[in-house]
Amino acid sequence: MLAGLRRVDAAVANAIESTPGGFDIVSWTYDFYRTHRDIDLDRKAIEAVILQAEATASDISEASAWSRRLTRWIYSLGDRLPFLIPHLASERMEVHLRDLMRYERNKNDIADHVRRMLKVPLLAASGGQHPVLLIGHSMGSVIAYDSLWELSYQHGNPIDIDLFLTMGSPLGQRFMQRKLKGHDGSGADRYPRNITRWKNLTAIGDLTAINPYLASDFEAMLEMGLVESIEDEDVLNYFRLDGELNVHAEYGYLANKKTAHTIAKWWRGHDTGLAAS
Repeated sequence: MLAGLRRVDAAVANAIESTPGGFDIVSWTYDFYRTHRDIDLDRKAIEAVILQAEATASDISEASAWSRRLTRWIYSLGDRLPFLIPHLASERMEVHLRDLMRYERNKNDIADHVRRMLKVPLLAASGGQHPVLLIGHSMGSVIAYDSLWELSYQHGNPIDIDLFLTMGSPLGQRFMQRKLKGHDGSGADRYPRNITRWKNLTAIGDLTAINPYLASDFEAMLEMGLVESIEDEDVLNYFRLDGELNVHAEYGYLANKKTAHTIAKWWRGHDTGLAAS
């Protein structure tokens, strides 16, 4: 993230780096999977995506290839007709669905636990009267959304999220929406009440975020005045692991210029030592 910021606004990158507790990382994955991924497996690829300033023609061509568009259409069909999922899902998608189901079933209270891990620092930030930018990638965006719903209705709505930034999010999947907190409610009670603005970034070719347009899926939040804005934006990611393009990986999203511009603009809006731009 800092490497991406330095490309577009070095002053903000330096300000974040020098601000203790300016950003907290909620490391829920170990508790969920009970294992750490060896960072050395990704290190060279991370260094490469930091050095590469933007997507190449080859990256763009591969991300938007007809085969990916066809796969997206097939996954979208499975999302509308769930009985087809076992016949359509790739190995990677099966892992994704397995994780979602484990989360939804809350075995051994694991979903409650990972949401609690996020709610604690959010409550601390709110108690300290700090503006909050909440970033959620992939499954993290689902955990974040559910946590915000719980804070809205089970904890007296004590926080305000100035900007909710989702990346590579499966929240557009109908399958996922039927399992979100509040999905069985009515009216405004279906949705969190503590998001001021919501921005969603989806990489071209990202097969986890098969529906990249959350503004239409959560339009009711806008109509009921629960959120000021929901903005969707495409990005071009170019992270490669062992030569294979992975546009869904968090590394590519965090290093992306559009992510950096979003964070830099938000930070400048709240840091009195930096002029807004």
